[in-house]
Amino acid sequence: MTIGEPLAVPETDGPVTGVRSEAGKGNVLLGLTRPRLGVLGMITVLFCNLLAYTTPGPPPRLLGLTGLIVGGALALAGASALNQFLERRPDALMRRTAGRPLPTGRISPLAAGLIGLLLTAGGLAVLAASVGLSTAGWTLAGVLSYSLVYTPLKQRSSLNTIVGAFPGAIPALMGWSAARALTPDAWVIFGVLALWQVPHFLAIAWLYRADYQRAGFQMLGGGPANGADLGRQSLLFALAILPCSLLLLQRGYAGPVYGAGALALGLYYVSASRRLQLEPSPLHARRLLRASVVFLPLFFIVLVLDRLLFAP
Repeated sequence: MTIGEPLAVPETDGPVTGVRSEAGKGNVLLGLTRPRLGVLGMITVLFCNLLAYTTPGPPPRLLGLTGLIVGGALALAGASALNQFLERRPDALMRRTAGRPLPTGRISPLAAGLIGLLLTAGGLAVLAASVGLSTAGWTLAGVLSYSLVYTPLKQRSSLNTIVGAFPGAIPALMGWSAARALTPDAWVIFGVLALWQVPHFLAIAWLYRADYQRAGFQMLGGGPANGADLGRQSLLFALAILPCSLLLLQRGYAGPVYGAGALALGLYYVSASRRLQLEPSPLHARRLLRASVVFLPLFFIVLVLDRLLFAP
C-alpha cells in the first residue's frame, strides 16, 4: 500500500545480471520496508488529516497525531514487507528488484513474512489505541486489499492496475478518518487519488515492460508495442480527474485558488498523457511519469492553501 515508485528507465529483455542491492550494505530492514515509499504514503495521510481539521470541529490532539504518524508508518512498512514476501519469486526475475533482501537470500521468507505481520499488527494496534478504530479499520482494509487482492492479481489480470489504485488511495481515508468521520469531500479526494494513480502506474508498467513480462506480470500498458494504447488509457483517466477534482469547487469545499490550480494541474496531466498517445516513446512515458510526480504534491498544496485562505 504505497504511493509512487522511483522514476523508471526503460528495460531491455535479457538475463538478470549485475543487480545491486536496494538496501545498501547489508541493511536488510530498510530494503524490506522501503521507507522512502512509506514517507510518500504518510505525506498523503498527513495532508488529508490537515484538510479534515480545516472544517469545523475540535482541534487536533497531539497524542492522536503522534499515533497517526507512528501507527501509519508501521503499517505502511509492514505492507511493503508483506508485498516482498508474496512477490519474492517474481522479484528475483526482474532487474529492478533482484537486489532486494529476499531474492538475494539476505533474509529468509519466514523472517520477512513475520516482520511484515508484526509491523502491520503493531501499526494497527497503535492506530486503534491512539487514533480510533475507524482509521485502524481503513488501514487494515488497505493492507488486505493490497496484499491479498492486488498483489496476486498482478500475475492473473491486467485489471490489477485499476484494482491497485484503490488500496493506493486509502491513505487519504486514513488521514481524514483520524480527524473526523468521512464526508463526501473526503471521498472526492479519494477518487482523485485513485484516478491519478492509473496513468502513473501505466507509465511505469510500459517503461519496465520487459521486466514485468519476464516476471509474468499482466500489466496494462505492459505489452511489447502498445505505447499509443497506453497513452489512450492514460488520457481517459487523466481526463476523468478534471470533473472529479472540480467537484470540490462545485460543492463549496474549495475556492478560487484551488479551482485555478486544479484546472491547471489537470490539463498538465492530460497534456502529458495525450503526448504519449500521439508520440509513444520512452521519453514521453518518462514525461508522463514526471507529470504524475508533480501533480500530486501540488494538488494537495493548492487545496490546503485554499482551505487556509478561504475556509469559513
